[in-house]
Amino acid sequence: MVDKPSAGELFGIPYNFDRPSIRRMFAAYWQPGERMLVEKPFGIGYTLNLANWRSWIVLGAVAALFYQERGSEESSADVDEEPIEIIVDDD
Repeated sequence: MVDKPSAGELFGIPYNFDRPSIRRMFAAYWQPGERMLVEKPFGIGYTLNLANWRSWIVLGAVAALFYQERGSEESSADVDEEPIEIIVDDD
């Protein structure tokens, strides 16, 4: 029986299904001098490199969007939802 590779690339997208260790997890998420996106330590695709300043801007933008969405849900809960009456004139 042929062993299937547990790490590699498929159609240009990296994958890695080796059992992750703490050291490998830390090394994957903190790579000074590398790009903003780096290969995931476990799974398929890419993840943010937290040693890159651009990643922190992306995380801040996502947090701001979540905060804004949460605020809009709370303000819409305060609005009374009464039925609207529409009068149509048949002239």
